[in-house]
Amino acid sequence: MPELEPVIRCQGIWKLFGDRPDRYFASMTGAPDYERIRADGYIAAVRDVSLSIDKGEMLVIMGLSGSGKSTLVRCMCRLIDVTGGNVVVEGQDIGTLTERALIDLRRSKMGMVFQNFALLPHRTVLENVAFPLEMRGQDRIERRERALEVIRLVGLDGREEYFPRELSGGQQQRVGIARSLAIEPDIWFLDEPFSALDPLIRKEMQDEFLRLQELLGKTIVFITHDFDEALRLADRIAIMRDGAVEQADTPDQIVLEPATDYVRKFTEDIEKSRVVHAAGLARPVDLATTPRGSPISGKLTILELARQLVNDQRDEIPVADSEGRITGVLKRTDALDILFGERS
Repeated sequence: MPELEPVIRCQGIWKLFGDRPDRYFASMTGAPDYERIRADGYIAAVRDVSLSIDKGEMLVIMGLSGSGKSTLVRCMCRLIDVTGGNVVVEGQDIGTLTERALIDLRRSKMGMVFQNFALLPHRTVLENVAFPLEMRGQDRIERRERALEVIRLVGLDGREEYFPRELSGGQQQRVGIARSLAIEPDIWFLDEPFSALDPLIRKEMQDEFLRLQELLGKTIVFITHDFDEALRLADRIAIMRDGAVEQADTPDQIVLEPATDYVRKFTEDIEKSRVVHAAGLARPVDLATTPRGSPISGKLTILELARQLVNDQRDEIPVADSEGRITGVLKRTDALDILFGERS
């Protein structure tokens, strides 16, 4: 079968701010670093970023304030135009779209949730959720039915006639999520949606978000500065610094094999055993020599497998996927090194 085209493909994206950045970009030779560009009087908010995001994947973009996370996502949905490079969404270079075609793409394909909920204060929950459908010109009865459906989906049934001021922060966030889901987007952009919430509500919203993703299978770009949140939610993590992507990989590989000193510093205080999964640590399987005995689930972390790993005396343990198929072999000593720390 041919490989599926990524839903989003960024090809050498640059976004510069300053006086006539297009002219400066055209004059650039090589790949000047962030400080060199700043010395020339420009801000390189995004520097030569190439990323692909597959259908149904959740890519979490993280980094410190000013690293370029939000600017990159705004380039992906063309809320701002790139200075250089291309963003291709479902095979279309969105930089070539007319304003009308771009609006149609956003209305039909994209949902967006930002840190400030931007709810309309004088509209009820139901009216807020139905608002994008109203802007689309959808029939009143149809938009009411769709709004009620997503309100139930995010657990707000019974609060349809509440106003935003009558809701908690977490409930307001759910309204924002429901509103973005109302248009049934294929692609979902979320920019630090939970960062204003207290820790308990934030954890509940993460649980809710994971439930929705399991149910709906959207293609998601999620921004956070919280590494624990990224580890919990991501299929892959892209870590940014000074506008560039330092590493984009699975959480397991980010922790096990940091590509740069900057990424290593990000991960040095993370307890690896609660991040690394059996599947991420397993070696390729050779069915002719696969160890016998019951396999372990590749979805479980090394910490979750701790008791079994201590008690299981096999040198190598088969690892299975959710359907019971053997996908790899876990060397027990590798897992114990993750659990207790590598031996000197």
